[in-house]
Amino acid sequence: MLDVTRLRVLVAVARHGSVTAAAAALHYAQPSVSHHLARLEAETGSRLIQRAGRGIRLTDAGRMLAERAEEILGRLDAAEAELAAHTGLRSGRVRLAAFPSALGTFVPAAAAGFVTAHPGVDLRFTEAEPPEAVRLLRSGEVEVALLFTYPGEPVPASDQSPGDPAARIAPDLNGLRHELLLEEPLHLVTPAGHDFLPPAGRDLAPPAGHDLVTPADGNEGTPTDAGGGMPGGGEGGTLADYRERPWISGCERCRGELLRVCAAAGFQPDIRFTTDDYVAVQALVAAGLGVTVLPGLALAAHHNSGVRTFQLPATSRNVYAAVYGDTPDPPGTSALLRQLRAVAGSPPYRRSG
Repeated sequence: MLDVTRLRVLVAVARHGSVTAAAAALHYAQPSVSHHLARLEAETGSRLIQRAGRGIRLTDAGRMLAERAEEILGRLDAAEAELAAHTGLRSGRVRLAAFPSALGTFVPAAAAGFVTAHPGVDLRFTEAEPPEAVRLLRSGEVEVALLFTYPGEPVPASDQSPGDPAARIAPDLNGLRHELLLEEPLHLVTPAGHDFLPPAGRDLAPPAGHDLVTPADGNEGTPTDAGGGMPGGGEGGTLADYRERPWISGCERCRGELLRVCAAAGFQPDIRFTTDDYVAVQALVAAGLGVTVLPGLALAAHHNSGVRTFQLPATSRNVYAAVYGDTPDPPGTSALLRQLRAVAGSPPYRRSG
């Protein structure tokens, strides 16, 4: 049976990239780390590390074992925490990984309800984009992950390594238990000033009050405006009216979705600026530097007064709550999921039907 301490050492080397950094993270002496690695190689009968210049790198066998060890150790840590809570040694702990616009909207309300109902439970958040949140979930570093996907988005193959850059295309939901919390429409975001309008020169008035998160059937929340139209299908024009304008994109996956919706409208956007920060994106738009497409939660978290938004028909982003492992979930995990469901199902957020 493999020694748990040596597996932790291997995981630390894989995560930090060197024996020196792993030793610092584990608070071990460097020779101790080297000793544990040598003993682990002897126990497995496999070469796990090799010299690379003045440093080291993991072999294929080392990477495979490190990935499996990270998952196993995470589940062991989670089991210890659950057992401690069950036996009354401490109050328990629940950890959540969520992407920024979720943390900026419905997560705080859900967390407040959770803390009020369960004041003795240690609730912690980690900001993480979906592919990283899946890794944290599989490794046991969090109990719940909030993820988003775009319809038709490429999903990595089940045998793809989590470290493979292609795995960042979309979160791999295989093996996870997940439920749809929200279906949020996408919105065209343009400057509020009249100096930046579609080539036809039509004045697109901002939409009247509308929900930023709508049911999947699309029968509610479609914006109307006093000016009589919106890009994407109304008499105010279409998305293609902005084909000659500069565009602003977000993360790699959001950029991919922007390219897809623009391709469906018959053009390729000229992307001049890229930033993951939805506050910065809106500031760039408000300054007249371009237009963009943002999901509803990003606009609910922050709405710059210098921009106008128009819901795009037949576009959406799905938000999921995911957990890993067999049922039943630990009590703290179940309680957090209930709170997330409750907030997602209440105005101004609406759970998809």
